Amino acid sequence: MEKPLYPSPYMRITQGYGVGSHKDSYAIDEAGSDQGIDYMCAPFTGTIKKIYVSDANEVWLESNDKVEYPDGTIDYMTVLFVHDNDVSNLYVGKVIKRGQRFYEEGTKGDAVGNHVHIECGKGKFSGSGWVQNSAGYWSILNRKKPEECFFIDDSIKILNNNGYQFKKIPSPVSTPVPSPEKEDEKETTSTKKLIFTCPKDDIYAIELEKGQKLYLE
Repeated sequence: MEKPLYPSPYMRITQGYGVGSHKDSYAIDEAGSDQGIDYMCAPFTGTIKKIYVSDANEVWLESNDKVEYPDGTIDYMTVLFVHDNDVSNLYVGKVIKRGQRFYEEGTKGDAVGNHVHIECGKGKFSGSGWVQNSAGYWSILNRKKPEECFFIDDSIKILNNNGYQFKKIPSPVSTPVPSPEKEDEKETTSTKKLIFTCPKDDIYAIELEKGQKLYLE
C-alpha cells in the first residue's frame, strides 16, 4: 500500500492555509527551489479525473487504490494541482505513477510568481471536485491538511515548511549488486528465487553479462 509522498523534490511553502486567498481552505503554495519553474511528482499512483483549463489549469489526481495516511487511516485520496502554464500533455483518464513528473509550477490564472497551489481531499473524486467556500474561493471537496496527507523522506529538501510538520519515512534503499565471488554464498543465504541465468552477453529487457543471474524477491 502506497504512502503519499510530498509532490515536490523541494519544500518551499510560500503561502500556508487559512490566510489570504487560502482563507477557509487547507491550500498551500509550493514554490520549489527558486524563482524558476520546478516540476511536481505524483504523490501516489493515480488517475487524472478532471482538468479545468478555463481558469488556472486545475488538475485533480485521484489515487487508484486506497493509500495510507500519516495517522494510519486507509482511504482514497484526491489532490488538486493549480497554475501549470501548459497541461496539453495531460488528459482525463491518464494514469500517473507514484514519483512520476507530470505537473509544473507556473502562473496560469493570474498567479504571482511561479508556484503550484496544492489541495488535498480525503476519498475519491466526486461531483465537480470542488465547492465555493465561505470566503468566495473554490476549494477541493473533503479538504484535509497537507501534513495529514503527505509523507516526506530524505529525497525532499526542506527549504521552508511554513511551520508544518510532516511525518518522515525512510527513503527507498537500492539493493547492491553482489560481486561474482559472493554469488554462491548469496544463493544459500538469500530468500530470493533464481528465475533466470543469462547464457551469453545480450540484451533481455535489461542488459546482462554472461554468468549474471536474475533474482525475484
